[in-house]
Amino acid sequence: MTRSILILNGPNLNLLGTRQPEVYGPTTLADIEALCQAKAAALGIHVDFRQSNHEGVLVDTLHDARGKFSGIILNAGAYTHTSVALMDAISSIMVPVVELHLSNIHAREEFRKKSYIAPVAVGQICGFGAAGYPLAIEAIMAYIGEG
Repeated sequence: MTRSILILNGPNLNLLGTRQPEVYGPTTLADIEALCQAKAAALGIHVDFRQSNHEGVLVDTLHDARGKFSGIILNAGAYTHTSVALMDAISSIMVPVVELHLSNIHAREEFRKKSYIAPVAVGQICGFGAAGYPLAIEAIMAYIGEG
């Protein structure tokens, strides 16, 4: 397996830059992908960057990641707070996952403080906006012993 990381983004993240910029900032998902590709190039790794608004597609993508990726960075968006299916998929694939959020979910509405991803993730990064993505790449690479 090559040194490869999957960065998987959930619902509504395709609207970054225009969706609630007061919460999520002006950075687009394409801008974030460019940050990630630059970080990956600096570390000599491959990054596969994906987004879907559909829970089943996210589950299928997690299943397909087994044996292909050294680690996964998951911004599950709102599914973080609702999806037992994503939690079960992460538990089933035996690939380390870092949970990522642009905003600090612990400082927002009460329902956002519950994460179904956190108990099966190796760690969580939240509240740093787009800068959280390169941090997550460093974190997952350190976790798997390649950073």
